[in-house]
Formats: sequence, structure tokens, C-alpha cells
Amino acid sequence: MRPPAGRAAGGGAWGTALAAQALLIANSLLVLLPMFFMVLSSFKTTREIFQRPFGFPARWTWQNYTGVWEAAHFGIYFRNSLTVTVAAMALLLVTGTLAAYALARYPFRGNDLIYLYFLTGIMVPIRLAIIPLFILMRDLHLLDTHWSLILVYAASGLPSAIFILAGFFRAVPRELDNAARIDGAGELGILVRVMLPLVRPALAIVTIYNIIPIWNDFFFPLVFIHQDRLKTLPLGLTVFFGEFATNWALLFAGLTLAAAPVVALYVVMSQQFIKGLTAGAVKG
Repeated sequence: MRPPAGRAAGGGAWGTALAAQALLIANSLLVLLPMFFMVLSSFKTTREIFQRPFGFPARWTWQNYTGVWEAAHFGIYFRNSLTVTVAAMALLLVTGTLAAYALARYPFRGNDLIYLYFLTGIMVPIRLAIIPLFILMRDLHLLDTHWSLILVYAASGLPSAIFILAGFFRAVPRELDNAARIDGAGELGILVRVMLPLVRPALAIVTIYNIIPIWNDFFFPLVFIHQDRLKTLPLGLTVFFGEFATNWALLFAGLTLAAAPVVALYVVMSQQFIKGLTAGAVKG
């Protein structure tokens, strides 16, 4: 006898959900295990890392963390990365929000053309323009300054920020800003007091989507920065790569410290980030 149609459909849905959960668990392990072994290795010596790469350290010690802070000028590199990342993200969020708001809420001739112009920036990798960018920064006398990194990072993240924010701004009912105008609010007041609280999930997506590649970038600091006191974390940690030997213990400790702020930021903003990703997925 055939099983009832409802039971068969329920069993199929249960099997699909189980397969989806197994896939998500496998993906989580694929991401978390390397981080776990990185943190584990940061408490070992270099010899112990090679002798027992997947084992726990024989003696838990903070010596590697104190060593990386002193030997690699970690505090200077961390401050430089923090300065560049915060300044670039602030510039990116301000300019991206203003541009996306204008394109989404104020229709004018050429609106779609300008929007498509910004979207082309998503399709063209900015590293292809490294020679013109280097010449531009040289002519502006911005080489060996943090401004060269801040401007490039903000410009490279602007297309994706406008794409994400414009979609959220378009979804906000126009009755809200019209009501605010009737109450006497100016255009800037409407943006700050009415619109921005409603698009916080989009701001979280833009922040996390851009802050990770900015914080972890090695390429542009290598090209634009030459003075040791101006190096960012990814470039500064290369001090542990010697010509004949690499101090893996200090390197793993440095990588753990470098990854900690980004992980903490994601944990803090994860709720808004998930809301932004699932916006519109559930019908009201």
C-alpha cells in the first residue's frame, strides 16, 4: 500500500530540512575549525606546532601574545589598521547613504544612468586599476600616507553600498517622508530621523561586507605604504616571515589578535545583519 500523500510530503520536507542542516553544520565546521586551530597554535611553540599540529598545547602560556606585541610593534600596526578602517568606513557610509538616498527617493533625468554607472564598479575589480591609482596618489602627494588607503577603500566599497542601501530606501513607504515634511522636517532631518532608523539592517550589511576586506587587505598597503610606522596589521605581520625560518607561534598569536576585533564586531551586529539578509523573505 502507498503511504498517505500528507505523510509522504511531510517525510520529504523533513529530509530536506535535515539535509540543509547537515550542509550548514559542515559549512560551519569548515569555517570554524581553521580558526580554532589558529587560536590553539597561538599558545604553542613553533616546535610544538609541527610536532602536534592538532593537539592541545602541553603548557598554556600567554608568552606568544606578549612577544608579538613587543617584537612586531603590534600596537602601532593595530592603531594604523583601526585608523584606516574607521575613517574609510565612516567616509563610505556617509557618502554611500547620501548617494543611495538621492537615487532612491528623488527621481530625476539620468537617475537610472547614474545608478547603473555606480553598479559597474561592482563588476570591475579595483586592483585592475592599480597603476593609474598609484600615479594618482603620487601626483596628489598621498603616497606613504593613510589617506591613500582611506580614499581607495571608500571608493571601492561605494558601488556595493549604494546598491544595498538604494534597495532598502526604495522599500520604505513614501508616506513616511511626506508626513515628516508636513510636520516641518527638512530633507536632512527626514534622512537622519526617519530613514536611517528604518534601514539599520542595510547599514549593518554594508559595514560587515566592507569592513572585513578593508581590515584584512594586504595588497594596497604593500603598494602605497613604505614606512614601517605607517604599516597596517596584515603588512606588519610579515615581519615574522624570515628568509630561512618563520616564527609560526608569534604569527598565529598575531593573527588571532588581528581577527578578534572583526569577529567581535560581527557578533555585536549579527542580529541586524541577519535581519538585513532576510528582509523581504517573509510575507507580512
